[in-house]
Amino acid sequence: MQVYLVGGAVRDALLNRKVVERDYVVVGATPEEMISQGFTQVGKDFPVFLHPKTQEEYALARTERKSGKGYTGFVCDASSSVTLEEDLLRRDLTVNAIAQDNLGKLIDPYGGQKDLENRLLRHVSEAFSEDPLRVFRVARFATRYAYLGFTIANETMALMQSMADSGELSTLSAERVWQETKRSLLEKTPHVFFSVLNEAHGLSDWFTELESSVDTALATLKTAVDLEKVENESSFNKGDSGTQTSESSAPEITRLITRFTALLTHLNEEEAKRLCSRLKVQNQVSEIAILSSKFKDSLSDTQNSPADLLALFNGCDAWRREERFTLLLSAFAPYAHNKGVDWQHQQKRIKNALEAANQVNVQDIIATGVKGPEIKDALTQAKLAAITSLSE
Repeated sequence: MQVYLVGGAVRDALLNRKVVERDYVVVGATPEEMISQGFTQVGKDFPVFLHPKTQEEYALARTERKSGKGYTGFVCDASSSVTLEEDLLRRDLTVNAIAQDNLGKLIDPYGGQKDLENRLLRHVSEAFSEDPLRVFRVARFATRYAYLGFTIANETMALMQSMADSGELSTLSAERVWQETKRSLLEKTPHVFFSVLNEAHGLSDWFTELESSVDTALATLKTAVDLEKVENESSFNKGDSGTQTSESSAPEITRLITRFTALLTHLNEEEAKRLCSRLKVQNQVSEIAILSSKFKDSLSDTQNSPADLLALFNGCDAWRREERFTLLLSAFAPYAHNKGVDWQHQQKRIKNALEAANQVNVQDIIATGVKGPEIKDALTQAKLAAITSLSE
C-alpha cells in the first residue's frame, strides 16, 4: 500500500497559496484493508475513506469509463492493481494531476508543473470530455487563478466548446451548476467565470437570459467587486472591529447576494425568475436579485413621486421585511453606479421616506374612529402624507 497527497493541496502549495484541505490517493489497497486499519468508508460510487484521526479523505486509486450521459454515467474500477499514473490520468487538468509521496517527491506524469509555471489550465486527456461538469470546473479554476495570470489552453477551450455544443451540459443537475457558480461568484474576479462560459458556448443551457447582454452583466459585476474594495479599504483604514482586513469585511452571504444581484439586475423580472428557478438558487439570494430586477426603474429614479416610493415599499414589503429591503438597497448599488445615479443621495432619500412612513401609527388612525376596510386606506394616505412632507 502506497499513499500519495494529490490534487489541490499539491497544486496550491506549488503556487504558494494556503492549503485548505488535503486529499490522498491510496495505491495497492482494498476496501477491506482500509477498514481493518480503522478507516471509515464514505464513498458510494467509489471507495473513499476517512482517516480515523484526521478525518481527511483517502480514495483508492481508480479508473473511470464513460457508460452514460452526464457526470454520473461512469463505471469505476478501484481494484488494487490500478496504478498511480492511471488514477492521475482520469483527472481534469494537468495542474490537478500532480502527486506527492511521503518524502515530498513529486510525481508528475502529465506535465502539471510546467503548466503551473506557464500559468496554463490544460486538460490531461481526451477523457476530459466525458464529464460535462468539467466545463464549469475549469471556468471556476480560471476565475480563482486569474489574478496569477492563468489562462485556458486553446485545445482545452476547443474541447469545452465541443462539449457545450453537444448538449451535454443540460444533463447536469442544477445543484452542481449552482455550486460551481456560487463558489466562483465569491472569488476575486467573479466575472471571469461567465466570460469563460461565454467563450466556451456554455451560457445557453443554464444562463440563457445573460447571453444577449453578457457584457452589461459582467460590467455591473465588476463594479460590485470594485465597490466592495472601496468599502473594505475604508473600513480597514478606520480600524473597524480590530480584525477586519482590507481584503474582505462583508459576510460571505452578503457578498454572494450583492454579486449575484449585480449580474441579474439588468434583466426583467420574469427573466430573473426563470434563471433563478432553473439554477434552484436559494431564496435568500434569489429574492433580492428578483426584487432588484423588478424595481430597478423605481429605485433609480431620483425624481420619483411620494406615491411611487410608497408603491416601492409596498411591492418590496419593506414594512415587514425592512432588513431585506436594506439589503436590496445595498445590492442595488453597483447597477445604480453604472447607470450614473448618485446612489448615496438616492439611497438616503429612500431610507428617509421609509422611516417617515414607518412613523405612522395605525392605532392613532383607529382612535379617530376609522373602522373596517377604511383603516387600510387611511393608513395609506397617512403614510403618503408623511413621505410628501419630507419634500415640502
